[in-house]
Amino acid sequence: MRALEDRILLDGRVLDGDILQVGGFINQQIDTSFTVEMAKEVFSLFSDTSVTKVLTIEASGIAFGFAVAIQFGVPLVFAKKSRTSNVDGAVLFAQVHSYTHGNDYKATISAEYISPDDNVLIVDDFLANGEALRGLIKIVKDAGASVVGAAIEIEKGFQGGGDRLRSEGIRVESLAVIESMSESGITFRR
Repeated sequence: MRALEDRILLDGRVLDGDILQVGGFINQQIDTSFTVEMAKEVFSLFSDTSVTKVLTIEASGIAFGFAVAIQFGVPLVFAKKSRTSNVDGAVLFAQVHSYTHGNDYKATISAEYISPDDNVLIVDDFLANGEALRGLIKIVKDAGASVVGAAIEIEKGFQGGGDRLRSEGIRVESLAVIESMSESGITFRR
């Protein structure tokens, strides 16, 4: 999505440790109109599927997931990064390592929210090594549901997570794929 690439070049900042800061429009201050445009692009990319649920992980994926779910007219489900007192009964979970935060957490969803009849589209703001996606895929499979694919706002292609998932047969559609980045510039995959 050329508009996202342009926005990353305009408003993104490369930080140490291969971190791309896009908090000014994607994940801290959210440009809602732009998020809707990205969601429409995802709808177009996955219009050949019969999505019944959209799934993401709290917190940065929720706004994008919400916009995508509206486009499909389906519920949004999000995994919590820790089990809280308002998640009771049977749960689905997966251990996930966060590249950005450098820690592990247990992504958890009440089992009642994903059923074997569901066709789940997984969405997230970033894809680096693919650990969050792997965790969400595990949760969907543990529920007996189907993964129709994953829609990502920004993929760090140089970290290989998306390519590994694609080689395993997972449909991954990223709106922008960064091939390389440094303080001197960003190169996108074409």
